[in-house]
Amino acid sequence: MGVGSKRFYEIEEGATLGTHMKREYPNAPMVGVGAVIVDEGRVVLVKRAHSPMLGEWSIPGGALELGETVREAVIREAREETGLDVEPVALVGVFDRVIQDETGSVLYHYVLVDYYCQLVAGELCAGSDCDGAQWFSPEEVAEAPLPKDTAEVVRLGFEKANS
Repeated sequence: MGVGSKRFYEIEEGATLGTHMKREYPNAPMVGVGAVIVDEGRVVLVKRAHSPMLGEWSIPGGALELGETVREAVIREAREETGLDVEPVALVGVFDRVIQDETGSVLYHYVLVDYYCQLVAGELCAGSDCDGAQWFSPEEVAEAPLPKDTAEVVRLGFEKANS
């Protein structure tokens, strides 16, 4: 049958396409992006509503979508999670986040590309996949229960903002 035939497009119920990536127990690392949004000496953090990092404060971000550039993903994720329009200005860094389960199997594996971003427009509000969004001063960041790698990314973002 040819490409235009109905049979070519049929997929069994419950099947996934080969390009669909599983977040838990993935077959390959996923690319994630993060937006370190700094404005007036404060940074935006969001409280995660889903795993991984459920209930933890983090920089806004998420998975890169097929056909999307990293910068486009940073802008989209910032808007989705915070309601803010941003401009990615400088690369903060590329980081690994590998989380293993109790047996040592890889539960999550992300390669994270984080950008320092300037605020363009908008009012801060938590997106549907966040339990909260708020501005933090450097002192408040130091007191927040952030994972060590997240605290380092925020510190580097403040450095970029001040340079």
